[in-house]
Amino acid sequence: MTTAMVEARGVRKNFGVIEILKGIDLRVEKGSVTCLIGPSGSGKTTFLRCINHLEKVDAGRLYVDEHLVGYTERNGKLYEMKERQTARSRLNAGMVFQRFNLFPHMTVLENIIEAPVHVLGRPRKEVVAEAQTLLDRVGLGNRGHSYPQELSGGQQQRIAIARALAMKPKLMLFDEPTSALDPELVGEVLDVMKSLAEAGMTMVVVTHELGFARQVADQVVFMDGGVVVESGPPEQVLGSPRHERTKAFLSKVL
Repeated sequence: MTTAMVEARGVRKNFGVIEILKGIDLRVEKGSVTCLIGPSGSGKTTFLRCINHLEKVDAGRLYVDEHLVGYTERNGKLYEMKERQTARSRLNAGMVFQRFNLFPHMTVLENIIEAPVHVLGRPRKEVVAEAQTLLDRVGLGNRGHSYPQELSGGQQQRIAIARALAMKPKLMLFDEPTSALDPELVGEVLDVMKSLAEAGMTMVVVTHELGFARQVADQVVFMDGGVVVESGPPEQVLGSPRHERTKAFLSKVL
C-alpha cells in the first residue's frame, strides 16, 4: 500500500457563522496529481490553504507526509503549534497562487534565491547554481537578470513555480495558477506543471482547466458546497460521472 502525502479526515472550516468545509475526507498518494474542480465558492481554495496551515481547520485532522498540520495532539486533544514551528513545517509544501506575488524590486534570480538563502541559510553560490537549473527547467534560463515587470504573465507564473521549487518541497500546491493569464499564455504554464508531474512531484491543483485534469491527474475531486461530491480517476469523474451534481457542473463547463 502506498503512503499518503496528504490525508484529510473530517476537515471542517468556518468563517464566522458560515461553514466553508463540511467534513472533507481525502487522500493524496505520494507521487500523484490530484485536481480539485467545482464551482466558485465550493471550498477548493480554502481546503488547499488548510493543507499548509494558511487557514486553520476548526475540526478534523489534516496530515502532510504523516505529520499533523499546524497542531500537536496529546491525549486526543489538539494544541496549535507556535508560529515558528508552523512556518518550518510549511516549507514542505510549495504554493503557487493565482497572482504571481514576485518581489518587483528584485530580479528573477534574486526572487528565486531569497528564501533558500535567508530562510534556510544555505550558501548563496550553491543556491544560485540551483536557481539557474530551475530557470532552465521552466524555459527561462536567459531571464535571470530581468525584473518581473519585464516578463509576460505566463513567464512570471513560471518564475513563481521555480521559486517554490527552490525550497525543495515534498508537495506542490497550485491555486488556479492559470486563471489570471491570457488564454494564449496558459499552455506554457501547464507544460511546466506537466513536466513536474512526469518527474514524480506530488501535486494538488485547484483548476478550471479540465483538459489538464483529464491528461495529467491521477485523481479528480469534484467539490460543491464544502463537501467532496465525487472523486476518482479522471476517466470516471470527467467521462462517466455518477453524481447528478457532477453531471450538471460538467454539462456547463465541458
